[in-house]
Amino acid sequence: MRPAAALLAFLTFVLGIPSLSGEKPASVPPFIVQSHRGAGVLAAENTIAAFELGWKLGTIPEADVRTTKDGVMVAFHDGDFSRVVHGATDVQKKQGVKEVTFAELSQLEVGAEGGAGFERRKVSSMADIFAVMKGKPERRLYLDIKQVSLSALADLVKQYEVAPQVILASTDMKVIHEWKSLLPASNTLHWMGGSEASLRERIEALKKENFRDITQVQIHVRRPKGATGWETFEPSEAFLREVGAELKPRKILFQSLPWGADTTDIYRKLLSLGVESFATDHPDVLMPVMQEHFKQVMK
Repeated sequence: MRPAAALLAFLTFVLGIPSLSGEKPASVPPFIVQSHRGAGVLAAENTIAAFELGWKLGTIPEADVRTTKDGVMVAFHDGDFSRVVHGATDVQKKQGVKEVTFAELSQLEVGAEGGAGFERRKVSSMADIFAVMKGKPERRLYLDIKQVSLSALADLVKQYEVAPQVILASTDMKVIHEWKSLLPASNTLHWMGGSEASLRERIEALKKENFRDITQVQIHVRRPKGATGWETFEPSEAFLREVGAELKPRKILFQSLPWGADTTDIYRKLLSLGVESFATDHPDVLMPVMQEHFKQVMK
């Protein structure tokens, strides 16, 4: 992985995005790029530092939401501490957010997933994250539900007055329906992965409900087992074209997450198939492609 400083220098040069001392990107892009787990692989995932970076790059960061033993909602992806916590003991590696208090969680440092050179950070509470979003409508955030009370999360969103800025993400339609009942005007993303056969079944089920309560759909794309390039991928091109044709008349944003895509070819291919948006770990690779694509579209 290239150092974060080199990536930021690249983005500043290619996209005209100001340095980290600047508050906003040069302009709001006419497209949505989701920075997976915060800001891709550029910063310690699910921390305010990662979200700040994601916003400055012109993307919408993603926060994975969990709840501590004493009821504090935080941004943390994994079910345990083994991957991201610096110097985790054998006992801590088997623990997760729900088994510790927020005070105990606040003693841990995260960023181990980035290896040597990653700056260590503290776990961010959702209250602290919403506080830095309040009054700044350009700061938007995906909320990927892991382990949380939806009503408590909705109350916190209302408290900080950031409802128009958040997009709830879930693979569970019951969660999406409940969220829309709590915040009717909110945006939602329904994500799904798996075999093409299972994806077809899920799309057919959503069609029967007229995609009720969904504003964005995300399809996971993977390389076939053993493949090194993106000459072929799963699900098929034909399936992705079909999904795009189904969603566009309904004004539902079609997003894809191509796992591990760190070259431009797959993003260009998916755009040609009707995909309109991406979630990515590599915004440095994707953003120039999206800029180029939308310049052509808007001519």
